[in-house]
Amino acid sequence: MVNSYHAIAFTETVKAIQTDKGSRHVYAKQEARADQNGRLTGREAAFIATRDSVYMATTNETGWPYIQHRGGPRGFMRVLDAETLGFADFSGNRQYISLGNILKDDRVSLFFMDYGNRARLKLFGRAQPADPGDTDTLNRLVLPDYKARVERGIIIKVEAFDWNCPQHITPRLTEAEVIEAIKPLHQRIAALEAELAAAKA
Repeated sequence: MVNSYHAIAFTETVKAIQTDKGSRHVYAKQEARADQNGRLTGREAAFIATRDSVYMATTNETGWPYIQHRGGPRGFMRVLDAETLGFADFSGNRQYISLGNILKDDRVSLFFMDYGNRARLKLFGRAQPADPGDTDTLNRLVLPDYKARVERGIIIKVEAFDWNCPQHITPRLTEAEVIEAIKPLHQRIAALEAELAAAKA
């Protein structure tokens, strides 16, 4: 049995450090459970579907890691099935670093953040540009109401994922979340103003 995420992340060096620091026994127990963290469940799919950004790490030909932010409207990252993600790759500064990296080494690491609820999902996968002839998949990545030029689709085969604890995540809200949070205050102010106007009449 294996925890798919641990199998990738916990190298022998990492395990040795865990042993030295006293945490290895905890993770060893987790790894003794049934196979897990290799296929997305409804929980992961729902979380990804409400994200408007993701951090994606790749590695270049000289071994240097590179992290790039990818963003768009909520749900721009599509869960195509329990083992596959995909997103429309919008035109940016045209450096093509991530694209160049995955063409040489398809391994990627994704970080999905929900700052407001202090939650984060980590994911290992293998990425490749979508086949231009695969119109069915490309159509599933389309965002018709988002005004950005799509250069290509990127498909990510999920290898493993893991949820992180909420420690040290500073809560932050998006503009849309702030608007929703203060809506009751605006409604209350409008009601009070109406009462005041009626009292003066």
